Amino acid sequence: MKTAKKIAVLAMFTGLSLIMFIIESLFPPMLIPGAKMGLANIFSFAALIMYSPLEAFIVVAVRTGLGAIYAGNVSALLYSFTGGVVSMAVSSILMYTVYPKISVMSVSIAAAVAHNITQNVVFVFLSGSALLFGYMPYLVLLGIVSGAIVGGVTMLVFRGVPQNAFVKIIGEKKRK
Repeated sequence: MKTAKKIAVLAMFTGLSLIMFIIESLFPPMLIPGAKMGLANIFSFAALIMYSPLEAFIVVAVRTGLGAIYAGNVSALLYSFTGGVVSMAVSSILMYTVYPKISVMSVSIAAAVAHNITQNVVFVFLSGSALLFGYMPYLVLLGIVSGAIVGGVTMLVFRGVPQNAFVKIIGEKKRK
């Protein structure tokens, strides 16, 4: 039963993440072509906090795959998937090594910056144009802003939802 409940929660996170991705795709890019706020990452970050890196990676992989199919842009999967995997790896390392010495928001900012840098590196590699590294300062700045927003929303959710709600969802009294 515990496994079925976990699968249901991860499916819910994946679905909410995909919905957020779809909503965000309706808005124009932020300053740089293709740049988005990354609000879909709230749910993979929540999976990391509630469960483990494996479950968070599952949410990222399924959401990026379905998002690429929904958007009809399978080539975008290269950027979304690699950026998502690297950012979740950064989040996982930080959450399991230095958290709570640094905040959830700091972890989110580091992950968002890593995500943007990774996507830019993939773009440079595929296009063969090192000139695109010129976007890096802007991508880092956007990563700081979007990471702060994602981290802030995640912190608000985990502070605003009563502890017993999470106990009912994951069946444990342990929550970060």
